[in-house]
Amino acid sequence: MLDQSLIRLREVHGRLVQELGKVIVGQDEVVEQLLMAILTRGHCLLVGVPGLAKTLLISSLSRTLELSFNRIQFTPDLMPSDITGTELLHIDPETSARTFRFAPGPLFCNVLLADEINRTPPKTQAALLEAMVEGQVSSGGETHHLPTPFFVLATQNPIEQEGTYPLPEAQLDRFMFKVQVDYPSLAEEREILRRTTANERNEIEQVLNGEELIQLQTAIREMPVADEVFDFVLALARGTRVRSGEPLDFIKQNVSWGAGPRAGQNLILGAKAHAAIRGRNHVASEDVRAVAHPVLRHRIVTSFSAQAEGITSDMIIDRLLDEVQLGAGVGAGLPGLKTDN
Repeated sequence: MLDQSLIRLREVHGRLVQELGKVIVGQDEVVEQLLMAILTRGHCLLVGVPGLAKTLLISSLSRTLELSFNRIQFTPDLMPSDITGTELLHIDPETSARTFRFAPGPLFCNVLLADEINRTPPKTQAALLEAMVEGQVSSGGETHHLPTPFFVLATQNPIEQEGTYPLPEAQLDRFMFKVQVDYPSLAEEREILRRTTANERNEIEQVLNGEELIQLQTAIREMPVADEVFDFVLALARGTRVRSGEPLDFIKQNVSWGAGPRAGQNLILGAKAHAAIRGRNHVASEDVRAVAHPVLRHRIVTSFSAQAEGITSDMIIDRLLDEVQLGAGVGAGLPGLKTDN
């Protein structure tokens, strides 16, 4: 049963990539990471300069899925009730009885595009927390459940600082992946110019509905993982922490805070999706390595000295991946790293 589901998943993945390729040029790694997040019930943050089709990619993905879709353009004057919904006074026309009824906001959908999420104040950013983790909204003393499945796919511009509100670490940790969207290659940018300056239009077809998506998500979670892969993931996640055991010297010098337990969970889930879309029903260390950067880069807080020297979290992850060895046991693959007593 699992093998049949994984065959179906690989077929669906190929069709999704094909449909997205009608409007998105290049960005293969970005597309794959976005699809892996969807297939593992994860939320995704896309970071890149303006004009790299981040919004177009998410809206195009929503058209390939038979799911409800809403877009919220985050602005400094956006209030929490503008996205979650609010209580409205209702007057019964027959009895004139007055009651409050909850009017759902745009958050109540399957796929939410939170465009330029760092442009809205922390109060409104925090309104997403309960929805992203619990799948529900509390208002007027009542709990309102969001549709299933539910994804928050957010975009962020990294170069503008004025008039923006950087996401706190607690909010960033709710995102499974932080996807770095880079400039296209020369050939890709030439194709972008050709497509976008002509009358060419490509219609995207629906590939997957909500029920099928949930079945594929369940199949991915049922994939077995060997103990040595669990140990490898634990060594990676724990290896980023400067206050756990005896960290490596380069971690102590360059990291202020490391990744929490949610990082390990997302490494396993991401690795399962990575293996599944390649037709394998088991997880290998190469799958963990493939998702290490998007999972860990926003969960590592670099020190002031690292920032001054231009050392990024991606550089630290590269070094950590070189240090950790599969099958060495938790911490044993990291010189000087020990498990807590």
